[in-house]
Amino acid sequence: MKKLLIIGFVFCTLNIWAQGNKESLRNNDTDYKYRVSFPAIILGNIGKGGERTNTQHIELHVKRELDSKNIIGVKLATWRLFQPMGIQWWDGLKDKIDSKTEFYPGYLRETGIGISYQRMLWKGLFASVEVLPQYKTYLDLNDKKIANGFKLYTSYHLGYHIAFGKKKRIFVEPQIHCQNWIFDTNTPEEFKQLDNKWKSYFLFEPNLYVGIKF
Repeated sequence: MKKLLIIGFVFCTLNIWAQGNKESLRNNDTDYKYRVSFPAIILGNIGKGGERTNTQHIELHVKRELDSKNIIGVKLATWRLFQPMGIQWWDGLKDKIDSKTEFYPGYLRETGIGISYQRMLWKGLFASVEVLPQYKTYLDLNDKKIANGFKLYTSYHLGYHIAFGKKKRIFVEPQIHCQNWIFDTNTPEEFKQLDNKWKSYFLFEPNLYVGIKF
């Protein structure tokens, strides 16, 4: 909930700032073919230190605009899970965090480098897909390694690109996305028992990406 409030606050602040500067992506300065961005949700980790629920999430996107409609990119990401990712909103996700009933007997660190494709649909409206092969490391509560594995993580996004500033270099992309993981290997039994109770996908995650073109 705290992360959702942070996303909402950042989006509202930037949206007010951008009111007089919004325009269609096709009218943007085409000299800037590259862009870097990150999800604002990672700011929620700042100041949490060693808290049990700190996901230690770091994520960066580097993209290139092929033309006014097609954008390709590279995604670099790492995060630390403290409970199964497949617990849905309607399963009482927030309650599970508060009660700690579905917490792993340790952590799952996932790190990967992947690719993305973004298609502009209408004005700033876009759809995108991201494919992220991940190296998994299972840790106990003392950060001692238990096992390693592999996961193929994919996500599907629908959002809106809002550029602002004199040269339209700075942008935000509020969006909602769904993700699933079809290959998931070498999971320790204690972790697998929890994972098997839930889905191998997560639906309707809100997010806000912040970036700059160059």
